[in-house]
Amino acid sequence: MVLTKTYYVYIMTNNSKTLYTGVTNNLERRVFEHKHGSVKGFTKKYNIDQLVYYDFCPDINEAIKREKQIKGWLRNRKIELVERDNPEWKDLSEGWFDE
Repeated sequence: MVLTKTYYVYIMTNNSKTLYTGVTNNLERRVFEHKHGSVKGFTKKYNIDQLVYYDFCPDINEAIKREKQIKGWLRNRKIELVERDNPEWKDLSEGWFDE
């Protein structure tokens, strides 16, 4: 039996709609880290704590390529991607954690 891993490309935001694009092999853990400011950096500094988009890839190289592609887009194109699947900008991780 061959076990395959899943990799996620995701976009998070804050109340000011600052965008952050990332890649991970454990979306729930990574979102938890963003929400709780566990890792120093951009997302902690700007309180990026709302998951508004994610997609998955079966291959890490494909996921990294997609992340770089999205990061290279202008802001308007990233917003269009989010709004295509999540027009109300709901936090897709709502209810994942006991808060």
